[in-house]
Amino acid sequence: MRPTGHHVGVEEVLTGGNVADRVVRVGATVRKPALVQTAGVEAVLTHLADFDGSPRTLGRDEQGRHVLEFIPGALADTLPPFSLDELARIGRLIRELHDAMESFQPPPGTVWDAVVPDPAGGDLICHNDLAPWNLVRDGERWVFIDWDNAGPASRLWDLGYAAHGFVPFVARGNVDVDGPRLRALADGYGLDPEQRRAFPAQIAAHTRGMYDLLVHGHRTGEQPWARLYAEGHADHWGPTAEYIEAHHDAWVTALLSDHSHSELP
Repeated sequence: MRPTGHHVGVEEVLTGGNVADRVVRVGATVRKPALVQTAGVEAVLTHLADFDGSPRTLGRDEQGRHVLEFIPGALADTLPPFSLDELARIGRLIRELHDAMESFQPPPGTVWDAVVPDPAGGDLICHNDLAPWNLVRDGERWVFIDWDNAGPASRLWDLGYAAHGFVPFVARGNVDVDGPRLRALADGYGLDPEQRRAFPAQIAAHTRGMYDLLVHGHRTGEQPWARLYAEGHADHWGPTAEYIEAHHDAWVTALLSDHSHSELP
């Protein structure tokens, strides 16, 4: 979410999200309307209280809104592309998140709202929207925000979406550039050889899933996907999925080449 101004004690509307309506900042807090999945998000963030890469959850306000820690700093999508070292750091941060969530037990009756659910299922509760537009860099602290799409998935499904945004993959990209960048992310995470072989297909499937979601929204009028389709977002996701799919073997080669020298944790 992008702040439009700064007045402590005054509600300032934050922009940039697609799930919750009227998200505001009040001093050092963010207030979001409660959704069906909010109780689950609160449980996740409470579980992650010792993980520095997520905001603190601070209960509900008098209007019933979810109150969260406001993270100052710059959104990563407003900054230059990450270096290889920074991509490795993102990989390590996501690995720490996934490891922390292994012990999470959702409260009974929890409702999730993942945008593109993992078609293979999965029992790890993941962020499901790990992307530069949801990463705030506050000095040495890097924090993933906007957890409304949290839900069951797998490590590779969640990491695959992150690869799309952080490499970043675009239509007609440069394999010679993108391969080493993908490798840096995977090395930071510490993927084993079997995971490295499976990873490119997961990136492609998640990217293709986003395109299919936008097309479905266009056909049915479901929001916000119909609006995003009209704004041209499908023009990115479809051709990008084709690019990732077309170079599957190149990604596997980049991920596995000289694997004995990779930076595994």
